[in-house]
Amino acid sequence: MNRPPHTGQPVEVSLSPAEGGWHCSHLYYSWNRDVLASLPAEQIATGRADVIEALSPDAADAPLRVQTSIVSGHKADFGLMLMDPDPLKVDRIHQRLMAGKLGRAIVPGYSFVSMTEISEYVPTVEQFGQKLLEEGETEDSPTFATKVKGYADRLVMMNRQRLTPDLPEWPSTCFYPMNKKRKVGENWFLLSKEERNALMSEHARSGMAFAGKVSQLISVGLGLDDWEWGVTLWAANPEFLKDIVYRMRFDEASARYAEFGPFLVSYICTAEAMLDHCAIKA
Repeated sequence: MNRPPHTGQPVEVSLSPAEGGWHCSHLYYSWNRDVLASLPAEQIATGRADVIEALSPDAADAPLRVQTSIVSGHKADFGLMLMDPDPLKVDRIHQRLMAGKLGRAIVPGYSFVSMTEISEYVPTVEQFGQKLLEEGETEDSPTFATKVKGYADRLVMMNRQRLTPDLPEWPSTCFYPMNKKRKVGENWFLLSKEERNALMSEHARSGMAFAGKVSQLISVGLGLDDWEWGVTLWAANPEFLKDIVYRMRFDEASARYAEFGPFLVSYICTAEAMLDHCAIKA
């Protein structure tokens, strides 16, 4: 294999929206209380400043999306969701945390590496028009062209949100990884495209019932991590997270073909609020 000469310059790996989605990392950490107890107050104070600076969305070299949250339960103390066209800019946050004055007290617990994408199950404009015809519309009807144009306009915005998402301001969030089964009689990847489309359409209709209550982002981990997809949910109320996951598990796409990894629920905040909540004080 021919390799380009190494120049000694920093590596840059990025994708534009036209080429693909943003790189996304979900990172979860716990605090080592024994290490914290051994640190002098001055180092803790300096370390707090290190963490706040590293996790500032307004820093000059920050990823385009930086979200900090307080995790419920013992799986982690705090979590990060980081997104950028450059995967090394995303990873730099982790390295800065570990290299900071509190790095010895920060214990990495779980991570999921993925990318944003436009799902193959999102109908094209042509497929949307064909669906209208199957439902009884005619191409010369007064509403056909209006509906098709309306969908085309929405599709541009929806695809932008899938590839380069703005993160909701709702305070409650949940992340979990998932696979589609490859078991005998339950192999998602042996279904026809038509069958998969029908099952995902049913799944999408269930999710639409929570419009205005829950926002969702699916990122793909295929070839990047142990699980195939990552699901991030945001809601104004954690009860909505419970309700949507429960409702959608009855859909065949989920009930028959889905496998789920760990669920991590957390509450979005600033880095300073996270440190205060975790009692990281000098």
